Amino acid sequence: MAAQHTVEMARRLKRASAGNGAPIWARMAEMALKPSSARRTVNVNRIARLTKASDVVAVPGKVLGTGGIGHAVTLGAFSVSRAAAAKVRGAGGSVVTIERLAEMHPAGTGVRVLG
Repeated sequence: MAAQHTVEMARRLKRASAGNGAPIWARMAEMALKPSSARRTVNVNRIARLTKASDVVAVPGKVLGTGGIGHAVTLGAFSVSRAAAAKVRGAGGSVVTIERLAEMHPAGTGVRVLG
C-alpha cells in the first residue's frame, strides 16, 4: 500500500488535472500510486541528453546523480538524490516537487515527462 503522503499527493495531482484540464497531472497521480518497483529511475546524464536549457522536466520516479548536466532545467520528481539535486542546482537549474511543478504549470504545457 502507498504511504499516506503519496496518496495525498496523488489526490492533489488529480484535482489539479481536473481543475485545469491537464491530463499530465492525472497520469502522474496514477504513476505515484504504483509500487515503487514499477516507478522509473532516471540519471542526470539522461536528463542532460534529452533536454535543452530552460526545459521543464517531470520524472515519475527517482532521479539519481550519475553523470553531469551542463544546462539549467526545472526538475520535478517523486524523489531526487542529494547528488542529483546538487548537479541540477550547480548547472543553474532548480529542483521542485511534482506538486509544485503542477502549481507552476497548471495546464501542463511545456512540461516534458522523462522516464
